[in-house]
Amino acid sequence: QVQLVESGGGLVQAGGSLRLSCAASGRAYSGYDMGWFRQAPGKEREFVAAMRWSDGHTIYANSVKGRFTISRDNSKNTLYLQMNSLKPEDTAVYSCAAGWPRMMTATMDYDYWGQGTQVTVSS
Repeated sequence: QVQLVESGGGLVQAGGSLRLSCAASGRAYSGYDMGWFRQAPGKEREFVAAMRWSDGHTIYANSVKGRFTISRDNSKNTLYLQMNSLKPEDTAVYSCAAGWPRMMTATMDYDYWGQGTQVTVSS
């Protein structure tokens, strides 16, 4: 089992920045692809960004490309999401996920999930 705990969410004005963290514990942290997903009220969970363990390849949703950056610090067993130029439509609960997805953008392909952290962007 892998336990994932997100932090860093909060209330920010449009144009502001936040950095989310996802601390991993349990089974060995290495070897997992990891990603960030979000779910806004009344909407389905959607892909935000992901990083492949083997080569560090990253992929982003078009809606966040150029504004968000995913990274990981293996020495701290932590995944990050730097979010800049935030918009009201970025408001959602952000969750991190780990696993061996066939498709890095596919929610159903991840095995482990955190509880999520709320991000609210005011206009």
